[in-house]
Amino acid sequence: MKTTLVVLFITCSALAWGQNPGTLSSQPVVGQIPDHPQHASLHDMAPEQSLVGGSSYTYAQGERPLWEFGPVSEPVPLGDVARAYRKQKLTAKKAEIVFEKQGS
Repeated sequence: MKTTLVVLFITCSALAWGQNPGTLSSQPVVGQIPDHPQHASLHDMAPEQSLVGGSSYTYAQGERPLWEFGPVSEPVPLGDVARAYRKQKLTAKKAEIVFEKQGS
């Protein structure tokens, strides 16, 4: 146990020593923020581009009947799901041999 702690201590101290870049200057370093003067200036917008990829885009207005969307599925209540699961568990095939002691 002591050897493990000594090895862990030496490893951690070596890693901490490796993070020190050597001699650090005590002079402050002022960060320079890049200046982008044209970023917020007024300019023309880009020309309009089609998102659909061509001029053959058509659209229609109106309502579609519900039968076009496929069958409507009714949600099954959670109680019915639990009852079906319990019934399935009772009727499931049981193991013929039960081992009391497993492993060695």
